[in-house]
Amino acid sequence: MDFSLTDEQRMLADTLERLIADRVAPDQRRAMLEAPANERSALWRTFAELGLLHLPFAEEVGGLGGDGTDLMLIMRALGRGLVPDPYLAGLVLPGDLLARLGDAGQQARWLAPLLEGEHQLALAWQERDARYDAHGIVTTARRDEDGWRLNGGKQLVLNATSAAALLVTARHDDGRLGLFVVPADATGLTRRDYRTIDDQTASDMTLDAVSLSDDACLSRDAAQTLDATLALGRAALCAEAVGAMEVACEQTLDYLKERRQFGKPLSSFQSLQHRMVDMHLHLEQARSMAILAATSLDCPAAERDYRLAAAKAYCGEAARFVAEQAIQLHGGMGMTDECHVSHYAKHLVMFDHYLGDSDHHLEHVSDHLVDVM
Repeated sequence: MDFSLTDEQRMLADTLERLIADRVAPDQRRAMLEAPANERSALWRTFAELGLLHLPFAEEVGGLGGDGTDLMLIMRALGRGLVPDPYLAGLVLPGDLLARLGDAGQQARWLAPLLEGEHQLALAWQERDARYDAHGIVTTARRDEDGWRLNGGKQLVLNATSAAALLVTARHDDGRLGLFVVPADATGLTRRDYRTIDDQTASDMTLDAVSLSDDACLSRDAAQTLDATLALGRAALCAEAVGAMEVACEQTLDYLKERRQFGKPLSSFQSLQHRMVDMHLHLEQARSMAILAATSLDCPAAERDYRLAAAKAYCGEAARFVAEQAIQLHGGMGMTDECHVSHYAKHLVMFDHYLGDSDHHLEHVSDHLVDVM
């Protein structure tokens, strides 16, 4: 099968790589991380001007009709630059749900400004007892006069601190899974904000009798759509991890060539050469799995979820391996904040936990192995 890129896709990849290399040097990245939560970065505004915020969405909702491969190229470039802007958490995941489920009024209110870069959103779906199970939701949604009342809690809500609104999953009385748009300043919504080890902004939230209007409900039966959106997110994460692994391998090899011991560069020692080969083998296999993930999004649901679980499980294991080897081959300095590879390593370790870790997805692969054969 031919996986070569079109001329337009190669131009997209080259443009993004140059742009990010120019805008997200280590000192610039630190300034972006320390900026106020409600302030859009100059890079995000540039993304809006170039149409990169529109690209992953269908033309029918104001997008540019990009496919899984286009998203893979964007996320790989973001991973290479370790870009802190929440392209996946603040744009792709909530935007995809709005594009699939929102009516014209809801899309005009929330999706159109999102694509123009005027605000960001967040998806709140994970809960303490449900872990990575999108169907184990216990947050409740009950009718309240002419609206809704939500009660429950969410964990690890990425980008909640910068979001104008949150898309929240909640269980109806009849057992179906609903999806609601909750303004960030809604009464009864409280957050505990923190940063993950790779500097992502995240929040744990409590919803205590949050009152919403009737049109805040995007769907009363969103389970299948949520599965499709999370599959898209997992494909995007695999591509982002590949980009980060590429740079971790490059920086480690450069270090081994520069660092000398016993009068020779470290790269001349055969044992270290073998470890670099192992890192590249994991990288190349992860790249293949990321391509599989990006090209499987239009498959039937069962086959799509099986392929995405396999890809996410392998990329998670490969990301941890590359991170650990990069740190060990750099020695003690690899753990310091001044050594940029340490930031890639932390991001690669955390990648495995976003949208389901390797154990979770391997269990899915094991449970459904017979079904897809």
